[in-house]
Amino acid sequence: MDIQVGDVLRLKKQHPCGSKEWEVLRIGADFRLKCMGCGHQIMIPRRQAEKNVKNIKRGEGDSSTSPVI
Repeated sequence: MDIQVGDVLRLKKQHPCGSKEWEVLRIGADFRLKCMGCGHQIMIPRRQAEKNVKNIKRGEGDSSTSPVI
């Protein structure tokens, strides 16, 4: 699964604040995710994150579309 920093993941289960969307802050063996509803940050194993992803919205910071000056 191709998940990059800056992507927004929509997970199967919602956070207690009611949001299902999480921004990816760090990738590696563990992911650091930030809740888009309340700003709470969590670290979860890559395997668990990939298992629970329902949808991926690409981040706006995609370097392939920005012009090089």
